[in-house]
Amino acid sequence: MKLKNLRKKIQRLEKRLQEGPKRLAKLKQKLQAVEAAKAAKARKKSVAKASKRIEKKSPAQAAEAKKSGAVKKAKKKLNLSPERRAQLAAAMKARWAAKRAAEANAKAASSDNQHSAPPGPTPHTPENRPDGV
Repeated sequence: MKLKNLRKKIQRLEKRLQEGPKRLAKLKQKLQAVEAAKAAKARKKSVAKASKRIEKKSPAQAAEAKKSGAVKKAKKKLNLSPERRAQLAAAMKARWAAKRAAEANAKAASSDNQHSAPPGPTPHTPENRPDGV
């Protein structure tokens, strides 16, 4: 091999070796920039969602929510048929009626004889609930 060609090959090889770390650094910078942009976009999106939820509330509630800084999760609306909704409403009303009756009985019993029953929660029977749980 001629001396001139050998020198050129060595120069090319040295140039490639020098460009390698430069390229790597450049690619790493690009990666960091893309990740930062993605994080900023996600942050911006979450802030937009939060402000949208706050705007749906009344102005007084919106101001209060903005002051607190914490955003509550929105409740998920149940997709119930009218029949199932009526069934659940009836079950809940029955439960509430039973609870009121139990409280009334507990008050009447406590006023009649204050020391007869031990203090604590009264046992609850699940006879009102349709699924028995």
